[in-house]
Amino acid sequence: MKRTRSVIAALALAGSLLVVPSTATAATTTAAPWCGITWGSTPKGTLPWTSASLTGVRAGQHDCYDRLVFDVQGSTVGFRVQYVNQVLKQGSGLPLSLRGGAYLDVTINASGASSSLNRSSEMVNVSGYQTLRQVAWGGSFEGQTTVGIGVRARLPMRAFVINDGTRSRLVVDVAHRW
Repeated sequence: MKRTRSVIAALALAGSLLVVPSTATAATTTAAPWCGITWGSTPKGTLPWTSASLTGVRAGQHDCYDRLVFDVQGSTVGFRVQYVNQVLKQGSGLPLSLRGGAYLDVTINASGASSSLNRSSEMVNVSGYQTLRQVAWGGSFEGQTTVGIGVRARLPMRAFVINDGTRSRLVVDVAHRW
């Protein structure tokens, strides 16, 4: 009887040792990033200064992110996109009122804006977007143009420029989630 208990105890111990490694392995594996997004939320930017002009802004929705495209008349454009506590208007330094849980300051190294550009607190209609809440004009002053973006939360974002000869496009993508 004593020998049977010892055999059962040894089998139980051996069985638990087989379970533990597989549980530990499952706990240490990490899931792939959502939609493959690995952008993070740190500032993005490039430095070129130009005499370019902002001519348009448009928005689009994708499966994994919301996108803003800034059209610039000029072969190259510098920019800085970053999360801030509040976006400040160019020239005055006054805060720009935005809807959302987080704010992106988009500063484009463009000396001005086209007269046809919608320079309002609702530059682009983003109602119904998953991440974007508002796109607002922040002004142009001393070679820089600011646009404030209200977003749902501080989420991963990326920014890059597409050049095609005489014009450029600054693309800003904000992920739907981490």
